[in-house]
Amino acid sequence: MSSKSKVKHFYLYFLAVALLTACQRNKKVDVSNINLQVHIERFDDDFDKLRTPPIHPKAQLLYNRYASFYVDFMERILQAGAVTDTAASYGNLRRVFAGKPYNDLKQEVDLVFPNLEKQEAELTDAFKHIKYYYPQKQLPKVYAYVSGFQAQTSIGNDYFAVGLDLFLGAGNKFYPALINTFPHYISRRFTPDNITPRVVEGIAREDMFREREKDKSLLAKMVYEGKIMYFMDQVLPDAPDTLKIGYTGKQLEWCQHFEKNVWGYFLEENLLYETDYQKIQKYLNEAPFTPGLGENNESAPKLAIWTGWQIVRTYMQNHTNVTLQQLMNMNDAQQLLNESGYHPK
Repeated sequence: MSSKSKVKHFYLYFLAVALLTACQRNKKVDVSNINLQVHIERFDDDFDKLRTPPIHPKAQLLYNRYASFYVDFMERILQAGAVTDTAASYGNLRRVFAGKPYNDLKQEVDLVFPNLEKQEAELTDAFKHIKYYYPQKQLPKVYAYVSGFQAQTSIGNDYFAVGLDLFLGAGNKFYPALINTFPHYISRRFTPDNITPRVVEGIAREDMFREREKDKSLLAKMVYEGKIMYFMDQVLPDAPDTLKIGYTGKQLEWCQHFEKNVWGYFLEENLLYETDYQKIQKYLNEAPFTPGLGENNESAPKLAIWTGWQIVRTYMQNHTNVTLQQLMNMNDAQQLLNESGYHPK
């Protein structure tokens, strides 16, 4: 056989393996028989009705309907004062409704989101997948609100709330004025398509799989983050990787192209067992790129999260008998790494 034929044969073999791996990872489960329907309640619309008097009976109805979220919204997000101090809180509400900022923002939210049918369909499918893997899980009610650019999402004991004003679209007219709070590398992800991934990620991180305080090393954090991302793989089988991790297409390509180099860097710099958060945060936090890696600031951010994701994916590819529940219960990051066989080439 000629060397050219060998190269071609190897390439076809590599391509077949890659396609098989992708198919295994994205293998869909049947959730059609799960009886569940997500309805996103428009708190923003109900709240807006308080603009016309009398406020008190309407506020009481709002409290009866939304309970703890109404309190959290009034006191923590809107900062209108304690709900028990009606004189102060109602006075603050009147000032909010009389102001141009609120009215302009609510008008824009209504323009971008006349309804949430697409998001309800996406969340219904995602919640069905969660129920498939965790049948006993009590899933939260989902509310939509206008946060005044304070909180993209909020989670409580029985609710998950979405701040629609921080999902208006990357080029929305309001965001340039907020660049000090939300630089472009963050606001570019303020799109409607990000709602479902952020809800799923929030439920995973803040409710179902909280990070253990004792997991201080970079390796432990990498594996934890990788498990969260793999959970999203299973719950959002049709979502692109860019949407799940928040990368641009170029950032994703950079990670794939330099995966071996990134892993080598973590090993050479003895970073896996580093516990000083000041030294490892740049590999975990949001940023436009990762300082010290790549040329011309082209490197992707959150490289520890990306790498942890690939470690977990490789582990699950090599341990097809391990269930998602078993994976999420694994707390020994070193064991998972050792058994993953992760050696990027």
